[in-house]
Amino acid sequence: MKHWLFLGFAIVAEVIATASLKNSDGFSKLVPSILVVVGYSFSFYLLALTLRAIPVGIAYAIWAGAGVTLIALIGWLVFDQKLDAPAVIGMALIVSGVAVMNIFSSASPH
Repeated sequence: MKHWLFLGFAIVAEVIATASLKNSDGFSKLVPSILVVVGYSFSFYLLALTLRAIPVGIAYAIWAGAGVTLIALIGWLVFDQKLDAPAVIGMALIVSGVAVMNIFSSASPH
């Protein structure tokens, strides 16, 4: 169970780091730049811990899919970036693909 928590926190740390990357203005602002380095470092550390129990393909699919979807939503909510229908459909397909992998794949740790 704790490996799923590690994965969840890895996703959150990656999303915070990516949002901070936008705010760092090309690493010209100190605090967001520090959040980028710390966030990505912590995310990869937790992802590495996750890989002790979850296969790399499954863990990475969840990490990347959730990260893409969450950062797109943050871009829409925080940075006023537009999400059109193809973007929303694409995110739905990503989430659906991760769900299919977790539910039906024999590689997924049930």
